[in-house]
Amino acid sequence: MKRRSFITIKKNLKIMKKLLSLIAIAAFGLTTAFAQTPATATSAKAKTVVKKEVKTTTAPVKAGAKQEAKKVETKTTTAAAKVKADGTPDMRFKENKAKAVTKVAGPTKKDGTADMRYKANKAAAKKN
Repeated sequence: MKRRSFITIKKNLKIMKKLLSLIAIAAFGLTTAFAQTPATATSAKAKTVVKKEVKTTTAPVKAGAKQEAKKVETKTTTAAAKVKADGTPDMRFKENKAKAVTKVAGPTKKDGTADMRYKANKAAAKKN
């Protein structure tokens, strides 16, 4: 058996440490580069009211019959601008903040939340 000298083992360890540190730096750089993906433009901007106008015509049965034209106007509104992706209301908007304020039935604590030691607050919590 051939024994390695202590010096060659030390050199190999230094090389391995440098190699592992370079791999770690490269992995960290790649993960941070792909971590911040840009959001899609449709979810960031508020959706607007969509108006559709559809014209339908019917073919005349007789040559002397009049053509009828029907106009159908549909309006669709989306509240996606005021709701998060998971469906919960987005509290950055004034309308959602106003809806979230609820009146407490019984006594409250100093911070304004319901004091659950009282019977009236327990009953109100069960209803919700």
